[in-house]
Amino acid sequence: MWNKSILLVEDDEGIREMTELYLKSRGFSVATVEDGEAALEYIGRSIPDLILLDVELPGKNGFEICKIIRKSLSIPIIFLSVRSGIFDKVYCFEIGGDDYITKPFKFMELEARIYANLRRYYEKSPRNLITCGPLIINLDQYNCFVNGKKINLSKKEMEILIYLAKHRDRVWSQEQLYEKIWGIDGTSNLNTIKVHISNLRQKLEPNPTKPQFIKTVRGFGYKFCGKSVPF
Repeated sequence: MWNKSILLVEDDEGIREMTELYLKSRGFSVATVEDGEAALEYIGRSIPDLILLDVELPGKNGFEICKIIRKSLSIPIIFLSVRSGIFDKVYCFEIGGDDYITKPFKFMELEARIYANLRRYYEKSPRNLITCGPLIINLDQYNCFVNGKKINLSKKEMEILIYLAKHRDRVWSQEQLYEKIWGIDGTSNLNTIKVHISNLRQKLEPNPTKPQFIKTVRGFGYKFCGKSVPF
């Protein structure tokens, strides 16, 4: 259960290194960054299971970073801060934070808070997501994101994407896809699939001419590629 990944966003080198060492000794996978922009860049590549977010960061502070993260992700965020005022703590929860720990803190308390938040998210409300690198498909909310940015898809585009993603690396002909999505024989409507696949690539792919998610298998059809992980 606790083989989970944590992103630690902390500009104080001493706190960052000591916290990383302790959490790794407790079995967590830990990545560290020094500021908010680096945190957002990291999340664009890999979604952690929990974020420890310092409030006093250079550039955008922790509160600002939390607001950006909450536009696209639902993962536990625990704030770390020297600020002990009640208004900061209340504001933390107003913007979507899950917990607030005042520095200096005891590692045992930090660990207990991490466990509590992981249990709340992953035991009671497990995520129903499919991820592939920067692409996240939320099956509950019926939407998707690329690099943290919400992508607006039509109903049929979303249905095609979800169907392909659920059957990673399986090749589907245009006829099969039309029958699965529209529920009728698609022999006379093959161009419809081509158009929808083209639209999906334009919206999802950084370079639609060299797709990394939905690839064409010449002479056979299409398949969804990459590391696809349902939660």
